[in-house]
Amino acid sequence: MPHATLARLTLPLILLCAIFSLSCSKHTASSLKRYPFRGRIVTLDKANQSAIIDGDAIPGFMDAMAMDYKIKLAADFGQLAAGDSISAEVVVAAKDKDSAPDYWLENVKVTGHARPPASKGNDKGDAKPTAELHVPAAGDEVPDFQFTNQDAKRISLKQYRGQVLFVTFIYTRCPFPDYCPRVGAQFAKLHQQLATDTALARKTHLLCISFDPGHDTPKVLRDYGFSLVHSRDAALFERWDFAVPGVAELPEVADYFALTYKPEDGLITHSLSTAVIGPDGKIVSWYHGSEWQVSELVKDAEGALRGQG
Repeated sequence: MPHATLARLTLPLILLCAIFSLSCSKHTASSLKRYPFRGRIVTLDKANQSAIIDGDAIPGFMDAMAMDYKIKLAADFGQLAAGDSISAEVVVAAKDKDSAPDYWLENVKVTGHARPPASKGNDKGDAKPTAELHVPAAGDEVPDFQFTNQDAKRISLKQYRGQVLFVTFIYTRCPFPDYCPRVGAQFAKLHQQLATDTALARKTHLLCISFDPGHDTPKVLRDYGFSLVHSRDAALFERWDFAVPGVAELPEVADYFALTYKPEDGLITHSLSTAVIGPDGKIVSWYHGSEWQVSELVKDAEGALRGQG
C-alpha cells in the first residue's frame, strides 16, 4: 500500500481513537456525583482511613444519619479527631446495577473542634457523647446482655458460650438499601456459607440485635429474618436469632458495642457495629461500618475455635 494512502487511513484512525478515549474519560468523570456535606466525627479507624460521621441531611440525596465514610486523602484524615465538626464533599461513584456504589469524602475541612465531654445521654435518646464512646477490643469480656427474640423467648449472650457468636445490629425500617440491608444480606451470605461446613456450623451462631424496641416485635423480627433468606422455613432460627433488648437495657448494649443511635423525626439515625465473640465470651474482633467481608468473619471464627482447641 502506498505511503500516502496509509497515512490518509492512519490519521483518521488515530483521531477516532483519541475521540473515543476522551469520550470514555468524560463518561467516567460524569459517573461521579458530588454533594456538599457537613457532620460530626464519631470514631476514627486509622487502619482503614475511615470514620463514622453523624452527617446532616443532604437535600436530594439522603437524610441525616451516622455512616461510615472513607477519607480519600491521608492528609485530610490526619487532621481529624473524634468530636470534630467538618465540611466536605461526598463523592459517589456509580457501579453496575447489581452493585452498591462506592462513596468517599474529599476536600475535608474541620469547622469546629471536639467539645469537652458532656453528660451522658438524656431522656430524648440522644447518642452518647463521643468522648465516652467505648470501642470493643480483642479480649474484652462481653456482659451477659439479655434480649427477647423472634419467638418471644428470653435469650442471653451467656447461653452461646462454647460457640463463636457473630453479632450485628439491625434497623428493620432502614430506608437506605446500601446501609442496613447490606449488612443483613452479608449475614445471610455468612449463614449460607457456614451451612456448607457442618462442623463449623455446629460451633457458630448468628445474632442480629435491633435497636428499635418500640417497633420491632417478635413478629416483625421473624418476618425480617425470613426476608433475608427469601424463605419462611423456621429452621432458620436454629442457628440465627433476631432479638431486641428492652428500652431500659438498650443504651448499655449500644454503648458496649460502640453503636450510636438517635431517634429523629420518626426514624433513627445510627452507625453500624459488628462483632465476633469467642467461645469464652470475649471479643475476638469488632468492625464498624459495612465494609467487612464474610471471609473475614469466618477467618476470625476459625482462629477463635483453634485457640479454644
